[in-house]
Amino acid sequence: MRWPALARRLHKWLALVVGIQAVLWMLGGLYMAAVHIDIIHGDRLVKAVPPRPLPVAGLVEPAHLAHLAPGLKSARLEVQAGRPVYVVDAEAGRALFDARSGRKLSPLGEAEARARAKALFAEDGEIVSATLLTKAPLEIQGRATPIWRVEFEGAWRPTFYISPQTGELVSRRHDLWRAFDVVWMLHIMDYEGRTDVNNPLLRAFTWLAVGSAVTGGWLLFYSFRRRRRRRGAVA
Repeated sequence: MRWPALARRLHKWLALVVGIQAVLWMLGGLYMAAVHIDIIHGDRLVKAVPPRPLPVAGLVEPAHLAHLAPGLKSARLEVQAGRPVYVVDAEAGRALFDARSGRKLSPLGEAEARARAKALFAEDGEIVSATLLTKAPLEIQGRATPIWRVEFEGAWRPTFYISPQTGELVSRRHDLWRAFDVVWMLHIMDYEGRTDVNNPLLRAFTWLAVGSAVTGGWLLFYSFRRRRRRRGAVA
């Protein structure tokens, strides 16, 4: 087989394979540019609670928390569902205590998880479902379980993930974020973890694109060279 014919065939197939991925890169880039990153993050779904002073009279002394949670590492005082609570980190793990009575509140049951999610939700939709997950779904991979998944009605299926141990909002998701996640997966070509921007498949396609450019450049050079020869022959 002649070298120009081989280069032409290689260029054709490389351009086809790389071109399909290039279209996915272009479409993904358009989506990521069109939908603002703040919308993707879902910040508007979470109610902004202005800081306010919390009276400490009648609250359990922080020193007493060492008896309630052996191996106490840290404690944070905050308000959840209208009552002061301590979010505690101890040797046995993280936990939630009533700051007035010292009663342990965690793990939160379904009613408490619903109430916590509803208090944090900034929109008007009602709760559709609340499910305690023992395995983290792909959209919150790497998060500790068990975890409450609370889904609301409304556009884009807003979903809150609530920690049963601390009552904290671990993450929020919605359909625009889920679409972004798929687009990002296609963009970086990491079809498992969706986080590795330097994976072998992406590197392979980079070299395929280089090969397509090299063969295309060689064919272009050959085309001009052959045209000059024809002109010389005619003259």
